[in-house]
Amino acid sequence: MAYPDNLLSRGEKVVLHKHPHWKVLILPAVLFVVFIGGGSALAAVLRHWQYHSIAWIVIGVIALLGLIFFTVVPLIRWRTEHFVITNFHVFFRTGILHRREHQIPLGHIQNMETSVSFWGRLLGYGSLIVESAADQPLEFENVASLPKVQSTLNQLIMDDRNRYQIGSDGLPGPGPGPGVQPARYPPAPGV
Repeated sequence: MAYPDNLLSRGEKVVLHKHPHWKVLILPAVLFVVFIGGGSALAAVLRHWQYHSIAWIVIGVIALLGLIFFTVVPLIRWRTEHFVITNFHVFFRTGILHRREHQIPLGHIQNMETSVSFWGRLLGYGSLIVESAADQPLEFENVASLPKVQSTLNQLIMDDRNRYQIGSDGLPGPGPGPGVQPARYPPAPGV
């Protein structure tokens, strides 16, 4: 079962599911080329050396460890980091061996802040800081298509608040539909 399907409540639907922006994979891709190309070039230079077979083994081990730690691990980290918006919650999960997960109900979100660098404006990513009623502010970095995410989240928060608006009897209930003004009554005599 794909994340976060096992966490959804009845009637809850995934509206947006994102991984970090692809820019986090640029450095691992460059390092992949460097390790493969550099290791091959170094092995070719050392082929006439007396201990070239030992040197090739050392180069191969260093290149393999470099590929694992600097290319495969960031790729897996990118793949396992999720930013999900549903019609009831915001989910965030990250981690390979040690997993960290946050779940914020839309009704608890009090404020959102965005931070977009110069490169973020050019490539279309930024950071989203969400302040909720119960927790410390959470910062989601490298969010792709940040304006779309922010507008979707704003709309869902408004829909959630309209769903649980307080009725005239003081009890929670469905609020008036969009564009419907609440009924206004004249003040009681003597008030």
